[in-house]
Amino acid sequence: MAIFSRFADLVKANINDLLDKAEDPEKMLKQMIIDMEEQLQKATQGLGQVMANERQMRKQVETAEAQSRMWEERAKIALKAGEQELAKHAVEEKLKADENVKQYRSMHSQLELQMESMREQVNVLKGKLEEARSKQSLLIARAQVAEARQGVSEALGGVDGSGAFAKMEKMERKISQMEAQADAAIEISGLEAREEDPFAKLEKKSAADEELARLLKEIAKE
Repeated sequence: MAIFSRFADLVKANINDLLDKAEDPEKMLKQMIIDMEEQLQKATQGLGQVMANERQMRKQVETAEAQSRMWEERAKIALKAGEQELAKHAVEEKLKADENVKQYRSMHSQLELQMESMREQVNVLKGKLEEARSKQSLLIARAQVAEARQGVSEALGGVDGSGAFAKMEKMERKISQMEAQADAAIEISGLEAREEDPFAKLEKKSAADEELARLLKEIAKE
């Protein structure tokens, strides 16, 4: 039946597919439970209709059986009274009632099989619904954890590195690179050695003193 097929499809819903397609997994899970309950309600109503038909058919069987017994008794009464034609008429009516009994019993037997099959299916659906309800909280928790993990991943930069933390790290790396480039430029130009190296300062002072002494000697000679 379409009701049972639809219910089975709902029960087989996959949490990963749910997370891919649903904007709000918790809301969707709750709606799925509602849909399952509606499908179970329809299946239960269908079972109720079959049960009502079975009871009605059982009464028809009982009525036909009572008619057969009644006409049989009338045929016996007519025979005892020597009323052959009347007895023959009663027998003909009994045969009609017997034919109805046969047909009604066959129909009743089919309805009983359908009723038992549907009752088993409804019980299975009830079990699956209870299972889905018990899983609902777990699935919602898993969805919330997945959403939280995704949020943390996005904060840290995600796939495209657009998060605030990732931007900060990127800026830090850029500044470090700029500092390294500046250090390299200073080292290449020798500016740092001239301005910062104490030995370079001493060498410069010594050269100046030597030049001053030379000049003083030349002046003294003159």
